[in-house]
Amino acid sequence: MVRENRQRPPFRAEHMGSLLRPQKLSEKRVELDGKDALTITQDKELRALEDEAIDDIVKLQLDLKYHPVTDGEYRRHQFWGTFFPGLEGFEEIPDPPLDMFRLYVPDLAAFTEAGHKPGESIICTGKIKHKGSTYIDQWNYLTSKLPPNMISSAKLTLPAPEWYHLRYQPGRAYPLDIYPNDAAYFADIAAAYRAELHTLYLAGCRNVTIDDPNLAYFCSEKMLAGFRDAGEDSEALLDSYIKLYNDCISARPADFHVGIHLCRGNFAYSRHFSEGGYDAVAKKLFNDIDADTYFLEYDTERAGGFEPLVHLPKNKNVIVGVITSKFPELEDVQKMKKRVFEAADWVAKGSGQTREEALKRMGISPQCGFASHHLGNSVTREDMVNKLKLVRELADQIWPGEP
Repeated sequence: MVRENRQRPPFRAEHMGSLLRPQKLSEKRVELDGKDALTITQDKELRALEDEAIDDIVKLQLDLKYHPVTDGEYRRHQFWGTFFPGLEGFEEIPDPPLDMFRLYVPDLAAFTEAGHKPGESIICTGKIKHKGSTYIDQWNYLTSKLPPNMISSAKLTLPAPEWYHLRYQPGRAYPLDIYPNDAAYFADIAAAYRAELHTLYLAGCRNVTIDDPNLAYFCSEKMLAGFRDAGEDSEALLDSYIKLYNDCISARPADFHVGIHLCRGNFAYSRHFSEGGYDAVAKKLFNDIDADTYFLEYDTERAGGFEPLVHLPKNKNVIVGVITSKFPELEDVQKMKKRVFEAADWVAKGSGQTREEALKRMGISPQCGFASHHLGNSVTREDMVNKLKLVRELADQIWPGEP
């Protein structure tokens, strides 16, 4: 089924979801480091700090006239939250052996080359089953702080379904006596996602974005070389991930907007992990995944040019992340406007539209969040507010009067 193009969401001025945390909240998170993700969510002092911070950040977004309001991801230690550890059949392992990882995956390579162990490692240890949403309380608290007419545009972010697969060596993501192959494992992952989306939909959620650096890693020649050296077929793996995505999201109702956000890493203190343009994945990414909107990193040359946007079909949208969340310097509005028009010309060329028609399927945003990790990027709150104001100003100049 080919879905019709849909708007509102997405909006002309967007942000990715994570926002810089207040110092007190970050300090409490640091104090709880070492505990597993689900245990941390039960800390009462942390919960009170989160509530206070969310109340404030929701008001800020409303004051800045943003429609896809989020809770700043303030209840999460990192952007992916607790979906996987909240599933039956997954466990966090504190000291995983290095030989279980694909060490050529960009974030793993960065950690291990610097002498650090890989970040939070969750692995499948048994039959996977969705046993209740770990995000529903986050959603309900957020919407309790919004006017009723803003709830349908509020945004919740989800982790990528292949998040705890790409990082592991073949056959190490799950026990082979439970799942004989990737297809069987992916089938239960997809069932869990469908259950999650159904739960969120019943609670009034109509707007989710899946954060997926993994898909952008397939633009990294360094990672692709690692696959070749290991004798693995990266193209076949990407195809399997596209099928997994569709098994997760294709059954959603027509009024449930799903976006996919690609970036090349946004770790603490503005660190990135990979580079490479979208050329290698654009045709499959835009045409074969049943998503409504693509949120794309475009703040540096690291992401390549706009030419791959020629593959975006008429029924889909793109949000170009031309403003950086990593550093405080403010971009020039007129230069950014020219960049957005350049992107629109490539969208128009591929779909046989005019620039004006293409712009109707576009919006702008920072390239990623301001705090994908709870420690945040190398910016201050004032810097973040100025960046959000800049996105709003740029959107108002290109699409005056539109949200």
